Amino acid sequence: MNEDLRNFFRAYLDLERGYENAGRLRPTLLSFSDSYVKLIREGFEQIISDDSFGPAEYERLTDIEFLDRETLHTYLRGMYDHLFNDAPEQPMPPGY
Repeated sequence: MNEDLRNFFRAYLDLERGYENAGRLRPTLLSFSDSYVKLIREGFEQIISDDSFGPAEYERLTDIEFLDRETLHTYLRGMYDHLFNDAPEQPMPPGY
């Protein structure tokens, strides 16, 4: 996982902000430089395809617990689609 994605998770998808659904996450990300957005996109693609990235790693970054890898990866694919493929709804982590 690249450092930019790690920081993005800590800043925008942590326990405090990960449950916000005010529609600001995508515009916030896209307001950054194209090179930064590309790094975040590539980071998402990497962890979605990485079978070793799981709930424990995500919880260390965000303090949000996922019960299993499948649920986490479904959430991450949904977040990727929201941020980069214009999916209308931002997915919510478990417990919302």
